[in-house]
Amino acid sequence: MAAGCQMKLLLFLLGILKFLAATAAVYKQWIPNTNFETASNWDKGRVPCARDVVHFEKDKVVSVFVRSPHALTDMYLPLSGEFVLAAGAAFTAFDGSWDPGCDSGGTVRFADAEQHAWFDPTLWQDVLPSGELKAAGPIFSVHEERVPCRYDDVIFQPQTSFRVNTDSSQPVIHLRSISIMGQELNTPSAWAEYLGGPSAPLQFHGNGTLQVTGTGCPDKSGCACGNTLDGPRICAALLRASGRQCPEPACQSPLQPLGHCCGVCGATINLDFTPDFDLQKYQDKLVQELLSQPKYAGVQMAISKVHKAQTFLGIMSRSATPLIQIVLIDDRAGVQAGTAAEQLAADIMESIAQHGEALGISSGKMEVATGTTASGQVGSHPVSRITAGTVMGLLFSLLLLGGILFLYRKGKLRSLQMLTLERRDQKISRSSTSTLCMMQVRQRPDGVGSCWGQTPLPWRHHHLSSPHNPSHHSWWDLSQKQIPPE
Repeated sequence: MAAGCQMKLLLFLLGILKFLAATAAVYKQWIPNTNFETASNWDKGRVPCARDVVHFEKDKVVSVFVRSPHALTDMYLPLSGEFVLAAGAAFTAFDGSWDPGCDSGGTVRFADAEQHAWFDPTLWQDVLPSGELKAAGPIFSVHEERVPCRYDDVIFQPQTSFRVNTDSSQPVIHLRSISIMGQELNTPSAWAEYLGGPSAPLQFHGNGTLQVTGTGCPDKSGCACGNTLDGPRICAALLRASGRQCPEPACQSPLQPLGHCCGVCGATINLDFTPDFDLQKYQDKLVQELLSQPKYAGVQMAISKVHKAQTFLGIMSRSATPLIQIVLIDDRAGVQAGTAAEQLAADIMESIAQHGEALGISSGKMEVATGTTASGQVGSHPVSRITAGTVMGLLFSLLLLGGILFLYRKGKLRSLQMLTLERRDQKISRSSTSTLCMMQVRQRPDGVGSCWGQTPLPWRHHHLSSPHNPSHHSWWDLSQKQIPPE
């Protein structure tokens, strides 16, 4: 009896752990299929009937799932492809008998499935582990995260065939698992075995290689999606599907969240965090305490970890800083566009000022763009100003001392001292004086200077500015550096 109770308790705990793992995982399902019975897969917008001649392009590679039996007048097959027949499915020759709804036959061609791209965000949908569609709610994803991320689970619907182009700017596309025909492949060995089978080359094509890892995000503060390199590809596919341009926002200077293709009205908040920060718990807290309030009906939130490239004097460096990005948008129109999102952002910033340290948030910066205001930073709440300032001061002092020690060890400081002593005792020629004067003046920011009676030299000011919006934080290249005329 005791052993039976212990076994039941163990199974219950395992079920709880499985449920928690499922809630933390993200499942994305591929939408298109290449099924024979899908009307949109045919050029005439209907499934072939008995009097039709079916045409598959001979040089196109296809995998086609067939659910039911079909009688056809004739069928031309491709040189490379497969039919996957469900139980009871078959093809038979038309015997000339009457077929309801097929009075006049014709040639029906199978549509080209080559254009269906992995990095098209319009071809994916969020689903539950069971494959059912997720109910619409206040949480949305930026465009880069609507395509499967490196720790996501991918589902191709059971009883469907497909063909997907995996062209990518990264050689390997990492995923936690892939489910095909109801079978979940969640280990590298299982996926490698599937790739070695006959169907995989007919289903996947392109230069990107899919790799199943079987591991989820190991960091409670969240993991970056990993689709940044394919961001241009994602945006190009999105714009191709929506008429090649983003919708016109109602605000004057829309915000441009990281990982999103189009500008938005509303607010963004960037959070710096500590090792104590838990992304899922914080998202749940915001939904329960703020987003669920009636006054925020119509407001949606995207929250995720992103990597923001560092810039110095307008030059983008290779290093990137991880931060938590919150994007808030609403359904208000005209001059009210973004105002509800702005109010929610202000409430979040107030909460951070009061409880940020306990939540693992060290600071937050907010930007807003509404129908009546231009985008710009309107709030910044460092949670531990004194601590952060002290640390930065110590780091700067250490760097300064290290630089002095480095120069001293290299002999640079001794060389400068000797040069000064020598110049006191010897006559300096006019040419060398001019050179030294130029060096001194160019190190002075006040514009002019003189040295040993020489003519003052103008200060040549180098100014870097954004070509689009000088008041807004953005990046630009050295090719846009401007040097005003003297």
